[in-house]
Amino acid sequence: MPHVTIICKAHTPAAREQAEGLGAWLTERGSSALILEARGGEPGAGNGPESPLPPDTNLVVVLGGDGTMLGAVRQVVAAGLEAVPVLGVNLGGLGFLTALGPEELLPAMAKVLEGHYSAPQRLMLDAEVRRGGELIERFTALNDLVINKAALARIVELNASVDGHGLTTFKADGLIISTPTGSTAYNLSAGGPICHPALNCIVVSPICSFALTNRPLLLGPQMVLSVTLGGRAGDTTLTCDGQVGLMLEPGDQVSFQRSAHSVRLVESPFRDYFEILRTKLRWG
Repeated sequence: MPHVTIICKAHTPAAREQAEGLGAWLTERGSSALILEARGGEPGAGNGPESPLPPDTNLVVVLGGDGTMLGAVRQVVAAGLEAVPVLGVNLGGLGFLTALGPEELLPAMAKVLEGHYSAPQRLMLDAEVRRGGELIERFTALNDLVINKAALARIVELNASVDGHGLTTFKADGLIISTPTGSTAYNLSAGGPICHPALNCIVVSPICSFALTNRPLLLGPQMVLSVTLGGRAGDTTLTCDGQVGLMLEPGDQVSFQRSAHSVRLVESPFRDYFEILRTKLRWG
C-alpha cells in the first residue's frame, strides 16, 4: 500500500482543497495520504520550520508552483528520501518543475500508482562557504546557487578557478551557477544556455558582466568551481534556489560542485520536455 505525502502551498485555499481531494481519492484506492502545508516556499515568510517527512513515504506530491517544489525537494533530501519520486502540480499553469496542470493530477496519479511513469534523477549542486579557511555554511540546490550584490552596491569582483586552475575575474553584478534543471530559471533570464535535464553539466553565467568577453560557461559534472570574493564585495549574498542564503564578506571563498544528493522528479505522461519548453517560452 503506497504511503503518499502531499505537500501543498501555504496559505492557499485552492492548494489545500486539491490536497484534500487527492487524499480522499487515494484513501478510496487503499493508499494512505498525509497532507503537509509547505512553509519555506516563500523567502522571509517566517512560517517556522518544515514538518519532517515520514520515513515510510513512497511518493511525494507537491501542489503549488516551482517555489513550493524547490522547498519540498529540500525536505526530501533532508529526510534521506532521494529514491522517492516527486510529482509536481502547478496550480497556476505549467512550470518547468511542476509540469502537470490541476486537471491532470488524478489521471497522472492513476498512472503512477500502476507503475507507468518515468522519474529520472536530477543533478543537484553543493556550495561550501569558507571564511578565513573555516567552513561556515553548506547549501544543496536543485536549480541554482547565485552570488549577487545588493541593488545599489558596486560591481563585485569574483576571482574564479576550476579544479585549482585560474579561470578569470568576473567583474559583474553577480554569478549564477545552475544545474541543467535550473537552466530555465534565473540562468535563462541572464542569457545563459538552456540545457536538457538529462545532461550532466554545471552552468556558469555572469550577471550583467562589465567585460563583454565574459560569457556563460559549461563545466563537466566532476569539476569544482572556486570563487573568491574581491575586496569590494560588500552587500553580497549567496542564495540557494532563491529561497535560503547567506551574507558574504570580502575574501570569502565559495566552492561549487556536483552534489552527492539527487532527486527524482516524475515527468508528465501527457507532454514531453520540449512541449513544455515551447509553451513556457511561447515558441512557435
